[in-house]
Amino acid sequence: MTRFIDVQDLARLVNRKGLATCVKEMADYIRQDYLRWHEFEKCARLANHSPDGVIELMPISDTSRYTFKYVNGHPINTRNGLPTVMAFGVLADVATGTPLLLSEMTLTTAIRTAATSALAARYLAREDSRSMALIGNGSQSEFQVIAFNTLLGIDEVRLYDIDPSASAKLVANLAGRPGLKLIIASSVAEAVKGADIVTTVTADKAYATILTPEMIEPGMHLNAVGGDCPGKTELHRDIVERARVIVEYEPQSRVEGEIQQMPADSPVTEFWQVLAGQAPGREDRAQVTLFDSVGFALEDYSALRYVMDAAQALGIGEDIELVPALANPKDLYHLLQPRTFTSCALLHAREAMA
Repeated sequence: MTRFIDVQDLARLVNRKGLATCVKEMADYIRQDYLRWHEFEKCARLANHSPDGVIELMPISDTSRYTFKYVNGHPINTRNGLPTVMAFGVLADVATGTPLLLSEMTLTTAIRTAATSALAARYLAREDSRSMALIGNGSQSEFQVIAFNTLLGIDEVRLYDIDPSASAKLVANLAGRPGLKLIIASSVAEAVKGADIVTTVTADKAYATILTPEMIEPGMHLNAVGGDCPGKTELHRDIVERARVIVEYEPQSRVEGEIQQMPADSPVTEFWQVLAGQAPGREDRAQVTLFDSVGFALEDYSALRYVMDAAQALGIGEDIELVPALANPKDLYHLLQPRTFTSCALLHAREAMA
């Protein structure tokens, strides 16, 4: 049987544990798996692009587990009452190919993205960082705020979005959270000025310069979350050239990240190297660091592993017959025999009479 976790199941799981706890625990799962970097069979995600968006598959495996995520990115969706991002994922047993978990991943991805951002900032931001500018206040924004507040102690967040109602939504959702000050700015420049950390989470599929060189101050840590496909950027090229750049998986980031603007031989460091102590994160207080995050399948592997463990511990979800259980594994045709339909019809009839 396959454990099935739908959106309401995942919401129950998060509410039972608390979102801050889930972020903290998922960040630890992500860290554990990045430290096993060489145990994974990796590839860049497979993307099918259209004029209004992209649909992607993100596979990865080690010797025991295989996962993939189906995810889209369609900024135009909000005009039609649909989320920009929708996702689901599977965790399977490598030895047999048996799917062990089928789970929603729209909410899960928001949590894992925020957890990864804050985990990276632990190694790249200055230790005394307390303020953050958050540019783009859509569906990912609350999770980013809670992750940085929980893992780094960020207590002041300046907000900006071209849609003022998005910023108002964020403030309303997080109103009353202890030790957190939220300030709505009138421009990107106003939000960024004096911030220790700058997180960009914009959705438009276009080359953009949300941040320009004159906004960047010595010692800032930049967390570029929104740039995640060819032809989409958020930072001016000069910023990328001058910053110490950390990426998740270079072959994918070269195609989709901020570094798509740079020559193929421009120096970057992969995040696993920093976690493993093979490369420094921040080198000095004045250095500008950039986590050029595009989202990598290893983080989804960690997230699905976490959801599986947490759901089992809390008794959340249901077991479904996603693949057949056969008395004779060579006789799939048996499922189509008339007695199968007859027994099903009798069962339904009895249920209707009860």
